[in-house]
Amino acid sequence: MTLYLRILSYIKPYIGRLIAAAICTALAAAGNLYVPWIIKDVIDQVLTDKNATLLNAIAIGIVVIFFIRGVCFYGQNYLMSYVGERVIIDIRGAVYQKLQRLSVSFYDKNKTGTIMSYVTNDVSALQSAMVQNTIDMITEGCVLIGSIAAMFYLDWKLTLFTFCTFPAVLWLMDFFGKRIRRSGRKIQECTAEITSVLQETIASSRVIKSFVREEYEIERFREQNIANFRANMKNAQLMALLTPVIELVAAIGVTAIIWYGGHGVINGDLTAGSLVAFLVYAVNISNPVKRLTRVIGNIQKALAAAQRVFDILDMPEEVQEIEGAKPLPPIEGHVEFQNITFAYEPGETVLDDITFTAQPGDVIAIVGPSGAGKSTIANLLPRFYDVQAGKILIDGVNIKDVTLASLREQVGIVPQETILFNDTLYNNILYGRLEATVEEVEAAAKAANAHNFIMELPGGYETRLGDRGMNLSGGQRQRIAIARAILKNPRILVLDEATSALDTESERIVQEALDRLMVGRTSFVIAHRLSTVKNADRILVLQKGKIVEIGNHDALLANADGLYAHLYSIQYREKEAK
Repeated sequence: MTLYLRILSYIKPYIGRLIAAAICTALAAAGNLYVPWIIKDVIDQVLTDKNATLLNAIAIGIVVIFFIRGVCFYGQNYLMSYVGERVIIDIRGAVYQKLQRLSVSFYDKNKTGTIMSYVTNDVSALQSAMVQNTIDMITEGCVLIGSIAAMFYLDWKLTLFTFCTFPAVLWLMDFFGKRIRRSGRKIQECTAEITSVLQETIASSRVIKSFVREEYEIERFREQNIANFRANMKNAQLMALLTPVIELVAAIGVTAIIWYGGHGVINGDLTAGSLVAFLVYAVNISNPVKRLTRVIGNIQKALAAAQRVFDILDMPEEVQEIEGAKPLPPIEGHVEFQNITFAYEPGETVLDDITFTAQPGDVIAIVGPSGAGKSTIANLLPRFYDVQAGKILIDGVNIKDVTLASLREQVGIVPQETILFNDTLYNNILYGRLEATVEEVEAAAKAANAHNFIMELPGGYETRLGDRGMNLSGGQRQRIAIARAILKNPRILVLDEATSALDTESERIVQEALDRLMVGRTSFVIAHRLSTVKNADRILVLQKGKIVEIGNHDALLANADGLYAHLYSIQYREKEAK
């Protein structure tokens, strides 16, 4: 109930339409309640007294009532659909906004397909609960209440006798409801796994084909499909059991009515028309109860999805702005790491007591073996993660004291794996600064050595890229990323192994663009190829999360026993061997 009430809280902005829908629903339900009363009058008055005038009035009344009922039925469905769809849009928007605000660590710990499932499958499951099931619940609820009221009016003793079966019905609804909800959650989890496998296999199609693993992936998908089938069959089993069990209890109740009411008619305590009308109302009760149990089962299933959705909405954001955080003013680019200690997981330290300073305009190279913590430094600077100890200062200001947007607007990142959007080349560059002019976009592309190859494409800047820009070469994608960073014009620049995946010719072209990009900016260059950091002002050599050496290229090479000289000699020998 708490979950359902939370869903309904999203209805508040549309309460006017909901009230109108409820009125239409009540009037439409009243049309159903009018029919048994007509049967009563036909039996007790028209047929008994041969009253033709009343018969004509009843006939006209039926037509008018069902016309009004049809209009109300349309209004009920349209208005409820409107409210339901708007609520789903709002919830889906809230989930997407939350996903945008969650820290990078959330994306590190969760599979892409699972995250996508929150916005697609889970919210879609909520949609059915909010629209059709809510309509059915209100409609059947009105019929149920109206039928009970009419039954009390006809014969209160017979009504109380009928209600003896109600406790059993309520217990069965609760019993099955809990199990349907658990199976519903299992279904959502299985659906999320299918989405996850699908996303992974589509994104990794080249790897799958290169290793000839199509059959392996087909089997992996089949296993998840079967798991989803089993979860759905468990739910279907519960739903299939629920309805006949409730119907059996209802049939016992109807049988009791016929037996007890029949004796009433025989003894003259009840008219035949009243008994028939009472039976119709009793059936009107059994049908809504039966439908309501199905609706409640569907809602329980949807609430399992709601739980997953609200788990995301309630998830704490690991990297948050402090209360009263102020915008970071335009910076010079003085960066200071003071005794930084960081771990992705408790007890697994990645950086240990890291301290260094970068002056405005400095080029700081960060090198070391794989797993030394190089990329982690790049992630801490824009506050993708928060440190466990120490602090990072930019122009003397602790980055935890400023707004995230103002910090990240002044830090540019060119990663090893360039992410481009399925959009035009122009819009991919414009992403760096959305208010930039056409001239500024083209100037950024020229500075990134990208303008010439863009103009050779059939659509020029309006050429649409495929998924992740895979219809461009690695060097071309990297130059687009550099153009985007140039357009952003940050004071601090992070190059995270920006040329490590490129061939020699592409690396030369991209390195020229990077050299232009770094002019006048404080730059942090994370590099695997040590030949690319020879001109850095200072080189930080990391090993197991600690800075073991610091200096320029020549000074570090002079220390023949140092880690930098060892790494450089290995790369030099590899180059000579080629």
